[in-house]
Amino acid sequence: MHGGVEEVEQLYNKTHEVNNELLTLWIDHVLFMWQWWIGVSLTIIPWMLWGLFRIRESTMRLLTSGFFIMFISAWLDSLGVQLGFWYYQYAVVPFIPSSIPWNTSLLPVFVMFLIQIKSESNPYIKALIFATISAFIGEPVAVWIKLYDPVNWKYLYSFPIS
Repeated sequence: MHGGVEEVEQLYNKTHEVNNELLTLWIDHVLFMWQWWIGVSLTIIPWMLWGLFRIRESTMRLLTSGFFIMFISAWLDSLGVQLGFWYYQYAVVPFIPSSIPWNTSLLPVFVMFLIQIKSESNPYIKALIFATISAFIGEPVAVWIKLYDPVNWKYLYSFPIS
């Protein structure tokens, strides 16, 4: 049992060293690069648009849905990063294994807009629209501008979980 504690301490020390290297790399090669600015914009602008165009009477219902999407997408994203399926090359904030623009802004705001637009429409059709746009447009664009690298992931895998 004591040996396991020492191994955990060794891994902690390695993790601390790697995090320091990551911070240095982030400061030197990510912070303020054009991709970083895109990430910052994709984090802020969707919320500004939502603030302008939301149905005010539905704010609480929409935010509840949005926060649920944030939680699920951040959890799945963190899991994918930790399992080595993908990583983010230009993180808005270092040390957070998930992508802030996608998980805390683009995905939840997109879902909130889908909920409020034609609220009587079939939710399954809206889910298909969301999954299609997220997996087959959003991800390829993120790869093209080098925000995201799907190391062991295919866009099709994202479709059923989007």
